[in-house]
Amino acid sequence: MKSVYSLMLDDGVVAAIDRLAYLQNTNRSGLVNQILAEYASYVTPEQRIREAFGRISALLDGQESFQLAMQPSDTMLSLRSALLYKYNPTVRYSVELFRSPDGEVGELRVSMRTQNSALTEYMMRFYRLWARVEETHIGRISWQAVEGKYSRRLVVRENRRADAAAVSPETLGELIAAYIRTFDRALKMFFQLLDDPAAAAQEIDEIYTRYLHASSLIV
Repeated sequence: MKSVYSLMLDDGVVAAIDRLAYLQNTNRSGLVNQILAEYASYVTPEQRIREAFGRISALLDGQESFQLAMQPSDTMLSLRSALLYKYNPTVRYSVELFRSPDGEVGELRVSMRTQNSALTEYMMRFYRLWARVEETHIGRISWQAVEGKYSRRLVVRENRRADAAAVSPETLGELIAAYIRTFDRALKMFFQLLDDPAAAAQEIDEIYTRYLHASSLIV
């Protein structure tokens, strides 16, 4: 939540703030808010999001075929990953983090630009399989798949319970990066085993099981 306040500031200070704001691609209010928060040792929602995104980028950008994409907003980070299939399609992972998380800390969206109806149908099959695997292991999740696009709400879970846990921005970034990496591995395994759905389901279950055993916290 933000409110409007009146401050008496020196004109020279305002001019200096405006120059810095321009260089940092923000505005006067945003920069003043950031400076005051840092002085008071207060972590703002924007700072929390930046730190989480910085950790995701550090762990995934340039690793395992992931590539950071242009960021559409301060609350969203996007990554691309190549899929070994006809015409080398690119999978786009977009993470939105909420400024005021209340249980749900954000949302992951997965999409692919394609006019290939067969590819879209394969993606839908994978999404349904992935959701089934997740819900078998951790219970009900909030997800949706429509016309080749997938979205899932992100909730920090402890010991596989759907209880929100307070974590640092860096830890949140690590948890989200681990989930995206696992999802991407499972997706690529699915396409490797298109001719053997039973084997694909077993492999994806094993991939997800290893993900669960790697940490006591998941999203």
